[in-house]
Amino acid sequence: GSTVESAIRKSNDPEIKWSAQGMMRLTPEAMKRLFQPTVDKIKSSVGEVLNSPNVRGIQYLFLVGGFAESPILQHEIRRSFSSILKRAVLFGLDPTIVNVRRSRLTYGVSVLNRFIDGFHPSEKKIVKDDIEWCADIFDKFVLVDQSIGLGDTVVRKYTPARYNQAQCIISFYCSESDKPTYVTDPGVRKIGTLVLDMLLYDDKLSGGNITTQRRREVQTRMVFGDTEIKVSALDITTGKCVRATIDFLNK
Repeated sequence: GSTVESAIRKSNDPEIKWSAQGMMRLTPEAMKRLFQPTVDKIKSSVGEVLNSPNVRGIQYLFLVGGFAESPILQHEIRRSFSSILKRAVLFGLDPTIVNVRRSRLTYGVSVLNRFIDGFHPSEKKIVKDDIEWCADIFDKFVLVDQSIGLGDTVVRKYTPARYNQAQCIISFYCSESDKPTYVTDPGVRKIGTLVLDMLLYDDKLSGGNITTQRRREVQTRMVFGDTEIKVSALDITTGKCVRATIDFLNK
């Protein structure tokens, strides 16, 4: 017969066979590969809809139509979107399917800025080393509805307010608004804290005693994964680093 039939007959693929009665026989693996392009397109389309910032609170997912009876399609949908059915909704899909999405929340840290009279609230004024600072500033790393890719990294560098600061405490916050000014604003939630030891020791010169400190720099990093954010704080002087993971599913 046809060119396709001849090619199949000549194929050495052990997963494709031709019976004596003229019937083509495919192994389950070959049948799955046959449907995979169509299944992948369906999953991608569903993922784009579920990633929309206007779609939230999905609890059930229904398959309709003749192809919905396919065990292959049912298995792939369950595997890729089961987290959504369990209310684990943020990205809501396999990161290998959609690698770019929009952030559902604004993420950032609490910092001190130089206090400006007439601009910052007086109740937020604090004094460190004779310098006036404004506390609780929301320094935003990523804004709500901002496009972020799997593995995207945001890095900020900060200087401790005190020269002789023993620890640097970095608190991470989130908000559904893209305009939070302070971490005390309505709707802002704390989602994690890192504590970095800032003491310096000089074993050779002072027998392990604490040395005089100078102004230091701390590098704070936020790495976005599929269902989590990895955060870290690095002391540039010593190389000491503390890390944590913020799980979207529990926030």
